[in-house]
Amino acid sequence: MLAVGWLVANASGPLLAQSTGLPLPRFVSLASDEINVRTGPGEMHPIRWVFTRRGVPVQIVEEALDWRRITDHEGETGWIHASLLSSRRTILVTGDTRPLRRTPDHEARIIAFVEPMVIGLLLNCERSWCLVEIDDRRGWLQRGQFYGALETELSG
Repeated sequence: MLAVGWLVANASGPLLAQSTGLPLPRFVSLASDEINVRTGPGEMHPIRWVFTRRGVPVQIVEEALDWRRITDHEGETGWIHASLLSSRRTILVTGDTRPLRRTPDHEARIIAFVEPMVIGLLLNCERSWCLVEIDDRRGWLQRGQFYGALETELSG
């Protein structure tokens, strides 16, 4: 019986899928400052690239045992061990410098300008706006100004 378990866990082919029951796709964040992203679900697969920044949001698109296939903000995909991911929701500002607004309105007062690649916490979304916290400041960004939330989630 142990030999069969070893063969399944160490096979070079596809692993048997084990669902957490959580919806796919879904966003999570990186729980460590250095995370290997592999070409397949297991340490026997080559490293494709290495993340070097804790908190970056990634989207889980597939699950296989203790491994998660993720997509990053550039659309690249790879596999990360589940223990290296956090359920803490974060956002990554994309594109140009973005205005952080006091309320979810184009005419609302700007409370800060946020540079590209800044990471913040995702708190809530309402329609096309999301409430985020960046450097102890809470404000609203439009969904298209960051990576880290699906169009259909957290809507009020």
